[in-house]
Amino acid sequence: MKPIRLPEPPSPTMGVPEIFENGAYSVIRRAVVIGNGFPGSENQSLGLVRALGLYDKHVLFRVTRPRGGINEWLHWLPISLHKLLYYIIRRLYSYLRLIASRGRRLSPLPPEKGGSVGLSSILEADSKRIVNMARESYEKDGPLLVVASGRDTISVASSIKRLASEKVFLIQIQHPRSDLSRFDLVVTPHHDYYPLTPQAQEQVPQLLQRWITPREPPDEHVVLTVGALHQIDFAALRSAASTWHDEFAPLPKPLLVVNIGGPSCRCRYGTDLAKQLCTLVTNVLVSCGSVRISFSNRTPEKVSNIIIKELANNPKVYIWDGEEPNPYMGHLAWGDAFVVTADSVSMISEACSTGKPVYVMGSERCTWKLADFHKYLRERGVVRPFTGSEDISESWSYPPLNDTAEVARRVHEVLAERGLRVRP
Repeated sequence: MKPIRLPEPPSPTMGVPEIFENGAYSVIRRAVVIGNGFPGSENQSLGLVRALGLYDKHVLFRVTRPRGGINEWLHWLPISLHKLLYYIIRRLYSYLRLIASRGRRLSPLPPEKGGSVGLSSILEADSKRIVNMARESYEKDGPLLVVASGRDTISVASSIKRLASEKVFLIQIQHPRSDLSRFDLVVTPHHDYYPLTPQAQEQVPQLLQRWITPREPPDEHVVLTVGALHQIDFAALRSAASTWHDEFAPLPKPLLVVNIGGPSCRCRYGTDLAKQLCTLVTNVLVSCGSVRISFSNRTPEKVSNIIIKELANNPKVYIWDGEEPNPYMGHLAWGDAFVVTADSVSMISEACSTGKPVYVMGSERCTWKLADFHKYLRERGVVRPFTGSEDISESWSYPPLNDTAEVARRVHEVLAERGLRVRP
């Protein structure tokens, strides 16, 4: 198979006019990442910070929702309203328990879960605290780069910009759906603008079209990508290849990697897709040296159980058991071809950053903008549908997706226009 040269990470000074090389600029030396606790979202922010050369100079804050019990019914609310309503419910329930304490006691309110488990070392995102950080260190360290991703981070991130507009440069990843002027840059995939296409307009009743966002085409605040940002580049794959050499180098080639996500509202599937996947993987085993299968934390147990039952006993197949260390980076570095379920834009984007063959399973089940994402990739020859008739030993290639590096270059350009520069 012909090796593909992946792009190097962008230079921290790329795109900076010479006029700023001699000191006529403000230097950004630190970054704040505002996450929402979901790996797919936070990985995008961390990937961009890494591409900008500030990974070792960032602090991670999180916006966390209450979870468990009644909170599972409140996730559709804005996070501030969700927290307020949950506070009122808990206070009311405590009051009712106090009144009933002399009689029949009420059963306890189902406990909150997942809000702080494993997050003790990560600070809760507080706009005033981050603003004070930006103000206090401005003279010494220059403006603060703030990178946020996900719906729950929008209110905190925009508050920071409003309170310290001259001391922060704010990048919001994923479309905030309203008033883009609150941000210095918005990074969002091309398919987020699918609602503006004629095909999408035909799918939405006239009365509902005014509620579908975005309603305007991208303006100067917007940087469009093909897929999701991430931390995969040539340097990361080279490091992973070295780290996982002893485990993967001896495996018979070609190595087929199968990454399985989980159903979503725009890509629904269940045991039927699991059974179909087992059949198709069995069909291509003759052209594989080895197969490595891994599940995400979103994979339903009923899906993983079928795949384990059908494929685990095949001598060519190894299924990761979920125990650390996670071989995901080793799979990307050493895999010769990939099969990825259609639900995950992040996993597909990461696989497509390698330039190696990527086959997608279940894209026909996707709807709305996720279907548009798959159509875009297929038309450009980046992915192919997984049919079970493939010869995995036959390679094909395409220009690797390089969204993170391209966004980093655009960030450098915008910073330079404002007399700013990133110094890692």
